[in-house]
Amino acid sequence: MNVYVRELSASLARLGHEVEVYTRRDSSALRDTVEVEPGFRVHHVTAGPSRGLSREELSDYVDNFADAVAAAFRCGGVPDAVHANYWLSGLVGHRLKHEFSVPLITTFHTLERVKAETFQPESDRRAEHEQSTMNCSDAVLASCDVEARQIAAHYDIDPSRIHVVPLGVEHAFFAPGYRPQARRALNLSAEGALLLYVGRLQELKGVDVALETFIEVRREFPNAMLAIVGGPSGPAGMSTVDRLHQRVVEMGVVGAVHFVAPQPHELLSTWFRAADVTLVPSRAESFGLVALESAACGTPVVASNVGGLTTLVKSEHNGVIVDSRTPSDWAAAVAWTLSPERSTSLSTNAVLLARDYTWKATAQRLLVLVTAIADSALVVCP
Repeated sequence: MNVYVRELSASLARLGHEVEVYTRRDSSALRDTVEVEPGFRVHHVTAGPSRGLSREELSDYVDNFADAVAAAFRCGGVPDAVHANYWLSGLVGHRLKHEFSVPLITTFHTLERVKAETFQPESDRRAEHEQSTMNCSDAVLASCDVEARQIAAHYDIDPSRIHVVPLGVEHAFFAPGYRPQARRALNLSAEGALLLYVGRLQELKGVDVALETFIEVRREFPNAMLAIVGGPSGPAGMSTVDRLHQRVVEMGVVGAVHFVAPQPHELLSTWFRAADVTLVPSRAESFGLVALESAACGTPVVASNVGGLTTLVKSEHNGVIVDSRTPSDWAAAVAWTLSPERSTSLSTNAVLLARDYTWKATAQRLLVLVTAIADSALVVCP
């Protein structure tokens, strides 16, 4: 979501528009306003303590956040549209729409009722808030046709208000490169296949499946390595990390598994170039930006058969979609991609698919939508 907001805002600004992003202040050292680039500003809003908060704590300060943004609108002017990202911001956007009669666009990134199909739900309360925000939104954005159908099925809103606006990829950073050089830059061995996992370390993202897949792959490729790039997330994040480390020790693969702290976004490209295959074993995924960025670097993806991943990975074309969560099935898919006679064509196909996705195109599609809803009557909240 952070990448989405930053890249989309920057692309809108480069097209000549003014973009104001409001986010909660989580450090007292942050300036009130930061100009990221001409036309794109980030405002740090004081709402609760100036430190990082859990999702559970954040909900206590939604009203404070909305008060502060409303005050900013009164001082600086009402925007042409409000674009809320995630369900908590949706609550703020819902209120601002009513206070200022401004069109509301929402992007949820993850949806509670969709996630509940394959993973434990967070709360009924979240799903209810998502529903009420959708009911009042002038446009609900989906990243692909699969997500659009999920929104319509689970939240029963008018399909005409669901608009598919795919995400993009920054091709200046995410592009093919020379794998041996990428390995050297990361101080990794040039020998052996490198499997890569990038994402939050939590059960929803399936990092446990990535590790077990690697353990199976080592049976056929004893020199294989695994890089896990990311940090713990959510209430059970640290326990997930502990289990991963315990499993690595138990299986005697300490030297072959690299745990890497979250990386600056633009530096992830080196990891993708260094890898032979990227694993995306998510239990739910609205789009799958990791899969797209990996493809842009020419690295095939083995991914779960869920959500937007099915639109980004075409089995036996630029990677493999796996229906099960059984590590042996995933290992077989990885072994298939590692075959020398397939690697070049998989890499080429991955790059060609990714070329169709740019942040400029995403911004242009959103602008068309904003223009259309600005010329229409606002959706009446039930």
